[in-house]
Amino acid sequence: MVRAAPYISKTMQPAHILHPRPEGLYCPKADLYVDPTKPVSRALITHGHSDHARWGHGSVLATPETLAIMGSRYGTEFAGSTQALKYGERLDINGVTFSLHSAGHVLGSAQALAECAGTRVVVSGDYKREPDPTCAPFEVVPCDVFITEATFALPVFNHPTAEHEVRKLLASVAMFPERAHIVGAYALGKAQRVMAELRRCGWDKPIYVHGALVELTELYQKHGVDLGDVRHVETAPKSFYAGAIVLCPPGALQTPWVRRFPDPVTSVASGWMRIRARARQQGVELPLVISDHADWCDLQRTILDTGAGEIWITHGEADALAHWCEGQGLKAKALHLVGYGDEEEPAGAAA
Repeated sequence: MVRAAPYISKTMQPAHILHPRPEGLYCPKADLYVDPTKPVSRALITHGHSDHARWGHGSVLATPETLAIMGSRYGTEFAGSTQALKYGERLDINGVTFSLHSAGHVLGSAQALAECAGTRVVVSGDYKREPDPTCAPFEVVPCDVFITEATFALPVFNHPTAEHEVRKLLASVAMFPERAHIVGAYALGKAQRVMAELRRCGWDKPIYVHGALVELTELYQKHGVDLGDVRHVETAPKSFYAGAIVLCPPGALQTPWVRRFPDPVTSVASGWMRIRARARQQGVELPLVISDHADWCDLQRTILDTGAGEIWITHGEADALAHWCEGQGLKAKALHLVGYGDEEEPAGAAA
């Protein structure tokens, strides 16, 4: 079906509002970059993952939660100055009005809307449409140009619900009560989402975490996210952790740290677990397809929901998504921005 663009404005060329540079998407009127990959004088940060939020900018504009996350990860002097912008608040910078809108990715994640002379450009950052008890839901923002990620922009990526995957985990725990289940999950967002989904599915026992997950988990709790009884893994006889659920960074699954647990069932919570060969290569016994990114169908749905006539695609499977957009009668281009897509936490965190 060829679909006409219902929302496109003709008053200003989108490239005059935002255009790609080696450092990232740049707004010349505001002298501002969105999620720059190198230190710049002024940055707007969509969320706290390390591939989008970097240390050393002159000034940073972000949601209060993202600023708190950056402070936790990089220290309080991660930028020369900071400015918090809550969801829906508007800020004018030299004739360009910026506002932030929930992306549903992790705590504080935001889409950035830039408006100038009647033209609206939205930078999605990373986002998902599936409900998540640990962050605000995705907000559809009508626009002329939608700049989207494409991490899982292939038909193979059709994600099940998080509840379905967590119930699979709980079924394995019930089947093997003498074993510990060790779940690899990113320290920011994924780990806390798994905890919250476990609580929603009725798990009321303590959830144990690797030391690299402690600080961000406490930050989530301070921001009102109820995760129940969460405890740092401590030295104990192996039998103490029989039947336990333990969360850690994915990289910790390949370290001697895992040997402290009784006959561990190794698991990874990731959209990449849809690729079974990838799970086998990593030696994952129980893959959990839990993603904090939109899958193929939700990428399509979101693009149509925005009403945008032009789609720019930052990273991921950009060519595949651009091809689909063109089939819908939409103008599309793949930007192939580099430096995005690796959300893994820094190595070397204490266990």
